[in-house]
Amino acid sequence: MDLTTVRKILVIKLRYIGDVLLSTPVIANLRRHFPEAQIIMVVNKGTDEVLRYNPHLNEVLPLDRSRIKGWGMGRVLDSLSLIKRIRRERFDLVVDLTDGDRGAIMGFLSGAPIRIGYNAEGRIRGRLYTTIVRPSQPRLHNVEYQLEAIRTLGLPVVTKRLDLRWGESERRFAEEWLIEKGWAERSFATVHPGARWWFKQWPLDRFATLAERLWEQHRLETLFLGGEKERGDLLEIRRHGRRPFHSAEGITLLQLAALIEKSRLFIGNDNGPMHIAAAVGTPAVALFGSSDPKIWGPWGEGHEILYMGVSCSPCAHIGCEMGELNCMRQISLSAIMSAVDRVLRKEGNALQSPLAYL
Repeated sequence: MDLTTVRKILVIKLRYIGDVLLSTPVIANLRRHFPEAQIIMVVNKGTDEVLRYNPHLNEVLPLDRSRIKGWGMGRVLDSLSLIKRIRRERFDLVVDLTDGDRGAIMGFLSGAPIRIGYNAEGRIRGRLYTTIVRPSQPRLHNVEYQLEAIRTLGLPVVTKRLDLRWGESERRFAEEWLIEKGWAERSFATVHPGARWWFKQWPLDRFATLAERLWEQHRLETLFLGGEKERGDLLEIRRHGRRPFHSAEGITLLQLAALIEKSRLFIGNDNGPMHIAAAVGTPAVALFGSSDPKIWGPWGEGHEILYMGVSCSPCAHIGCEMGELNCMRQISLSAIMSAVDRVLRKEGNALQSPLAYL
């Protein structure tokens, strides 16, 4: 594989917020090895904010999934428009981190002479790549799994650090929000109760009791975070709580990141904000049930993972039949508070990765 003529690189990651954030070490490594190249990344719209201030990218192309669902003319026209744009760029190298058909097709239609990607299921899309990434071992953490693309190119991995940045406006927002709240000199925990699927979510009524315990045992205020999707969840938690309820709603993803960075610790389910906490160096108490924390756990050191490892986990069963014994309900409040104790005892050790630029 001759990489000496690579001048334009297309990176594809058509997944969710956390997945895009976990791909940032790949971007940093590509920039390290191709300092003069133009690097453009295609992501789903809504995840592009993660990359807004990423210094290693020349451009981010958001793909609006809502406009390409189904088989209407709108989908066809939008897809053709994006493909035409990509073909005009005349990319030399495509790195598809998506592990899915859409990314493989997009990479193939780019016309790039070097196209690498994943094909874990052994599907026909493997024929659309010039080289398939074959992970060196099973159950790699997703960061390491994606970095296998760098190794497949025959390049050394020089950083494993997540990269999430924000601007002056987000920094000022967090500072002013805390001053207005009267929390500028107070310790607080950020808590995000949401999950993409219900079977990955800790019971909502317990979050209210958690906030009470954080105050009683550690004098930690609790700041609940959530977007439009979590509005109902936050109302439910507020209904069950006995202490003043504090939440930050209707804020941007990077404003959320700036607030998490100022908190002493983060508590939440396996979701994007959990990965944001790891990226900004805030220790996380991560609650896992149906997904494998060895693959999806918070990246770096200083975190605590609560995972019951029930016989049917990991899974993706929307119709979980465990009822009151499901894996998330088996995580007790006392177990979370013990994890909080351990995090606070080793406070300051939640580093993103011991390996940054060499």
